[in-house]
Amino acid sequence: MGTSAIAVSTALAGCQSSTALTVELLQNSVPPQMLRQFRQNLTRGMTLNFVPQPQLKDLFDLLQKGQPSRQTQTAKPASTTADLVMLGDYWLAKAIQQELIQPLQPQFWQQWNLLPQKWHNLVKRNAQGQLDANGDVWAAPYRWGTTVIIYRKDKFQALGWTPKDWQDLWRDQLRDRISLLNQPREVIGLTLKKLGQSYNTTDLNSVEDLPSQLQQLHQNVKLYDSNTYLKPLIIGDTWLAVGWSTDIPSQLQRQYNLGVVVPASGTVLWTDLWVKPVAVSQSTAADTADQWIDFCWQPEIAQKLSLLTEATSPIVVGLSPAQLLPEWNNHPVLLPNASILDNSEFLLPLGSETLEQYRRLWQQIRLKIG
Repeated sequence: MGTSAIAVSTALAGCQSSTALTVELLQNSVPPQMLRQFRQNLTRGMTLNFVPQPQLKDLFDLLQKGQPSRQTQTAKPASTTADLVMLGDYWLAKAIQQELIQPLQPQFWQQWNLLPQKWHNLVKRNAQGQLDANGDVWAAPYRWGTTVIIYRKDKFQALGWTPKDWQDLWRDQLRDRISLLNQPREVIGLTLKKLGQSYNTTDLNSVEDLPSQLQQLHQNVKLYDSNTYLKPLIIGDTWLAVGWSTDIPSQLQRQYNLGVVVPASGTVLWTDLWVKPVAVSQSTAADTADQWIDFCWQPEIAQKLSLLTEATSPIVVGLSPAQLLPEWNNHPVLLPNASILDNSEFLLPLGSETLEQYRRLWQQIRLKIG
């Protein structure tokens, strides 16, 4: 889920040294300008080894394949030697439950209190990976994005309106013109949102109109795809797609006459996080890892990384208008207004019984439409 990369990433290494900070991350998620600036503040001889991976799922797989258990400390084959790993919030609960990562120490972060409470709450978990206000801090939020509506401006100009919110997906004019993510939580979730419910509703059976609303929506669906959904939109096979904000950079929007809107009633928030593999011990590199996390949260740096990667640092949300760079006026998708953010939600871990409800309903609707 979330940030699929488009271009090749970069890595930065300093002079040869026995002391190195190794970071496994999503390609294109860290601008090289930031790495150069960070390295200027390091002790001479410290090496930065930033290793890019093509997908967030690859990073979770590295943790799964390589880390020893906290209880047994039994090594698994092909373990990663990274001091930090980037992880999508979707995998955070699983990483905690499977004992792949260890709690972090926010007392070492000068900027921690600048993060909005929504992100504090996201990363405080118990040992089962569930939200817990008194739990440990298991991750450091790096940047976030949203699930958005992407549409062909020329097609909607002919219709005389543009999409603004989830309810627009149900219009008769869009019959067989929509592509949706092949994700039950996303599709059922946006339907719940349209009905005034939460993305994290735990009893789908209590939402009486949900199956009929889903069936009606699916009459407008041409395809389900989570990877190449932009291609049919670009060639005109579809007029509207639901996708992730980082998949549609400004250059792509201009090139193909695409409009992007964050639904007014709220949407899904996803967050890329820094986590520490369970095998990492306190060391010079571990100290540097904390410095890196804190560096990314400096207000000026946070704004630059947001604009360069087209995914927003959580620090930006808490800045005053006077602190924001003028460029933010041109980026309503990168920084939606406060009311939209207040109504938006992270996809939180659900119990097995609830997940089974989502699976059954998804299967039922998909089988009906073929």
